[in-house]
Amino acid sequence: MLSYRHGFHAGQHADVFKHLVLTLLVRSLLHKEKPFFYLDTHSGAGRYDLGSAMARKNREYETGISPLWKIGDAPEAVKDYLESVRALNSDGKLRFYPGSPRVVRHYLRPADRMVLAELHPNEVKTLGEEFAEDRQVKIHHLDGYQALKALLPPPERRGLVLIDPAFELRDERRRLLDALKEGYRRWATGIFAVWHPIQDRAAAYDFLRRLQRTGIRKVLLAEFSILDSDEILRLNGSGMVIINPPWKLEEELRSLLPWLWQQLAVDGQGTWRVEWLVEE
Repeated sequence: MLSYRHGFHAGQHADVFKHLVLTLLVRSLLHKEKPFFYLDTHSGAGRYDLGSAMARKNREYETGISPLWKIGDAPEAVKDYLESVRALNSDGKLRFYPGSPRVVRHYLRPADRMVLAELHPNEVKTLGEEFAEDRQVKIHHLDGYQALKALLPPPERRGLVLIDPAFELRDERRRLLDALKEGYRRWATGIFAVWHPIQDRAAAYDFLRRLQRTGIRKVLLAEFSILDSDEILRLNGSGMVIINPPWKLEEELRSLLPWLWQQLAVDGQGTWRVEWLVEE
């Protein structure tokens, strides 16, 4: 049941896209002095060794972080994201890639708080070792969807929830939508960011249509693909659904995604888009 290990896929194009959006969201929260809360429902291991046998099996990082690592001139937001990667590679060589918790931890201020949920026993053990003695980080060995019910709402009014499941179960999208509705009901002022794969585009569009019918308002969609979507057995791209997106996020994404596509697209394949699924 719990077979997915992100170490096989760390640093790929979908990670770069997801973590760039995540960086934009965290940067928006830093604009105000009041502390914020971050919940990661499917946290993974925290960081990944790109020199490991797991990562080198398919070398998926070559579709994402590797080419960006070598670029000297990049948009400011991309530079900010790359700072979180460089923080784990102080010698200037790309060896480690941060998972979402480590990306966000790079930007936390002393009063901000991070809570991480992970169900896989090996991953949660590694996650605990990664953040041992870190008083700003609390880790729960817990199903991510249960975490939305158990840990929301937080005392903080401001914050961000990242929902990034493995999509290895047949009813994953149904469970995700049910949990998202419950999480939003509990904390309607929070930002919710939901990652989903683009393999079978019909399944992805069905998920988005069902999300539109939930009654949740103010939903922005961003998608990024480096391959055309005619092969359902590979990860052509991915999407991020953002509920309660911060001001100017749409504008920032419309500026950044064409640049990212130019760097990572394979032979001109793929595409990007930013649009409102549900307006206010």
